[in-house]
Amino acid sequence: MNFDLTDDHLTVKNLIQKFAKSEIEPTIKEYERKKEFPRGLIKQMGEYGFFGACFPEKYGGSELGFVNLAIICEEVSKACPGLGYAFNMQAMTCPFTILNWGTEEQIEKYVPSLISAESIGMFALTEAGGGSDPAGSMKTTAKRVGDEYLINGSKTFITFANEADVGILFAKTDTAAGHRGISAFIIETNQPGFEAIPIEMSGLGYMVRSCDVFLEDVRIPKENLLGKEGEGFKIAMNALDYGRLTVPARLIGIAQGCLEQSLMYANERVVKSHRIGEYQMIQHLLADMVVSIEAGRLLVYKSAYLKDKGQSATRESSHSKYFASEIATKAAQSAFEIFGGYAVTDEYPILKYLNYANMLHTGEGSANVQRILIAEDALGWKDANRHHISRKYSLKSDLQ
Repeated sequence: MNFDLTDDHLTVKNLIQKFAKSEIEPTIKEYERKKEFPRGLIKQMGEYGFFGACFPEKYGGSELGFVNLAIICEEVSKACPGLGYAFNMQAMTCPFTILNWGTEEQIEKYVPSLISAESIGMFALTEAGGGSDPAGSMKTTAKRVGDEYLINGSKTFITFANEADVGILFAKTDTAAGHRGISAFIIETNQPGFEAIPIEMSGLGYMVRSCDVFLEDVRIPKENLLGKEGEGFKIAMNALDYGRLTVPARLIGIAQGCLEQSLMYANERVVKSHRIGEYQMIQHLLADMVVSIEAGRLLVYKSAYLKDKGQSATRESSHSKYFASEIATKAAQSAFEIFGGYAVTDEYPILKYLNYANMLHTGEGSANVQRILIAEDALGWKDANRHHISRKYSLKSDLQ
């Protein structure tokens, strides 16, 4: 067993840190000031190959692997937590789902432009009232009319939807079949009847927006059905499984950012002729951050390592998502205590770290749902007919 990062991993880490210093940190406040979507910065990241780490070279990827992707996600999210959302849309839930489930024609048409960020992606699953049970509440419909599907309905909290060029949309092709009636589609957003309206969110900045999406008689060609009719729920759960690599890595980046800011401040801030880092209470907060972040990072690397070996990491991804959510939130709260009143000023990123940690606590599966998944898996409850919660959230059954 070897816990060392390879020379390639360290090279990637060093390159991303340099990019963050030279490209992200100098420009991100200007995007925020203008309330402007950072398309140019995301395009740069695509050109540098940030999003193609897990894709074959034939589609424009670098084949660097999932561990490298986790490293990239962490470093970018440490520099700017909002920018981390690009990895879900440009590297995992959108293009990787097309890679896993699409035809060769679909892959060639959409994947290279998404991982290069020539196209901005989205993943439209959630609906109002859906929460952690998207199948039970889904009302968006897809009706086959000749060589097209006619889409009607709405989605909510869809990241990048107002900027997206293409995305994956889930709708019911059979309204009476429950989750087995859901199908997945590749949608191009320039279609008549597609509208995305940004949702105002306090404390998260303006450059990355979640949106309400409205679909009125949107026409999608039959060639854009992803997988087969009725496979949509399976496709969605598989996509979220891969998303549970990038989200915990982003949370570790937020936690690491909180630690680094706190260490700097604890060495600089003087109270009663002593640096606050000399006070035992501050040291306890810092020590807890150091140890928990290291543990969380190892969980993320473990799931990434298994994926690089071509093995299932569903269980490990759930573990890392749950734990990273908890430690990032706690690290941000600890940083808030260390900074005191300065935590809410624009001079430091502490409040933004806290807000994004809370937001990501829910994304790709809330902490409470992850607890259910982990506990039922540990209990060995495999029979979905005996346990109603397992029918909704089973770690295994819906992915097989």
